[in-house]
Amino acid sequence: MFKKTLSLAILLGISTSSLANDQTSHPVPADKFDMMNWKITVPEDRDKNGKIDEIEGVAMFSYSNPDYFFLDKDGNMVFQVQNKAITTSGSSNARSELRQMLRGTDLTIDVKAPANNFAISAHPNADQYGAVGGKLEATLKVNHVATHANQPNKLPAYSVVVGQIHANKDPKLIDAKTGFGYGNEPLKIFYKKWPGHNTGSVFWNYERNLEKNDPNRIDIAYPVWGNTWENKADPKDAGLALGEEFSYTIDVQGNIMHLTFTTVKHATVEYKIDLSKNLDAHGKVDAKDNPRGYAEDSFYFKAGAYGQCSVKDDDGFWSPGCAGTGDFAEDMKNGDYNSVSFSKLVLSGSKAK
Repeated sequence: MFKKTLSLAILLGISTSSLANDQTSHPVPADKFDMMNWKITVPEDRDKNGKIDEIEGVAMFSYSNPDYFFLDKDGNMVFQVQNKAITTSGSSNARSELRQMLRGTDLTIDVKAPANNFAISAHPNADQYGAVGGKLEATLKVNHVATHANQPNKLPAYSVVVGQIHANKDPKLIDAKTGFGYGNEPLKIFYKKWPGHNTGSVFWNYERNLEKNDPNRIDIAYPVWGNTWENKADPKDAGLALGEEFSYTIDVQGNIMHLTFTTVKHATVEYKIDLSKNLDAHGKVDAKDNPRGYAEDSFYFKAGAYGQCSVKDDDGFWSPGCAGTGDFAEDMKNGDYNSVSFSKLVLSGSKAK
């Protein structure tokens, strides 16, 4: 297994000596969680090639990272990330996050190929995709969110994304002016906690499927427990404290995204939204959205700790100017990091209810 892991590491551009440092006798996430259809992105560049490290395929069966991706003493899969770290191209937010890979260990299939992604039923070529719809079930707790921001009124401050459906960015679709391929996000699940509050809020966002420079391309927030991201009020008993466990299920059936949120101390919250139309989660027409929603996009699930407290400090919406040195140990000591623990994370095909 280790020889296979090293060979794959070479294919992925990860230094074999760095990877070998993680092949110890201690338990790794794959000992408890099925890692066959996931790729992990961690906020470091061990081989100094200028790109964020990504591990997938057979390497996922033996990979862990003592700072960013590991099993804790209770067998939870932990994702951690500081504010200031290398990240993916086109993003200013660092992450320790899984990306769904329907191709599994077959690296001959391109990352953006239909076989490695899922579609909804409305897609004219839905039968060419790796799946139509899909399901992700997670149980987790947020241990910490970054606590310092120069621009605290920026909505992403003090928050972390713990689950997503992401659409693929496809320049060919954009160039053809089809109205698809922008790489937007029909779902981001947030936890946000203001410093000084005893509890934080869980909510989810839907991004209108429009081109990058369209002023109507915004995230629309829907409450689960507590407040949505623009509300500075203390959610108090309506929210969830750090370390309180909750679950989410994302179930895309046909064209419909079903969302279910559960926790011990609050009532279950459910939503559903038709991803093939410009309808909001209450069934009302949103005239500012793409009339066909995400009908001709391709998708993948994501889960982990996607920090929203970017160190960028400018006029941009996503730039709250959060603190950070770039040294994980120092930033952890100063509270400039995010930490999320999953006790359950299961991918499966969607089943009609």
